[in-house]
Amino acid sequence: MEFLRDLLVLLHFVGFAALFGGAFVQVKGPGRVVNAAMVHGALTQLVTGLLLVGLAEMGDADVNHMKVGIKLVVLLVVGALVFLGRRRDPLPAGWFWGILGLTLLNAAVAVFV
Repeated sequence: MEFLRDLLVLLHFVGFAALFGGAFVQVKGPGRVVNAAMVHGALTQLVTGLLLVGLAEMGDADVNHMKVGIKLVVLLVVGALVFLGRRRDPLPAGWFWGILGLTLLNAAVAVFV
């Protein structure tokens, strides 16, 4: 069970890297878009996050439900921005910075809450 948890954590990090990296490489660019890395990263984060919580609930580990709830809400907002932003070319600046900032916020909640 420990191996499965570690594998899910690794995949969760890969999802974060794809989502954040897909946006970060466009910071200096003039025409920002939602790329495939951002879409797949958001989906990977959602699926692996839910599986990690389910695995923790099945075991005897304590689950911080406030942290999970905050991360889920933030990720759902990021997911909505990503999926709705796929059709916009170029992506409005506020929309882009919202995706990037909320993704970073989600990582900060994971570390500090």
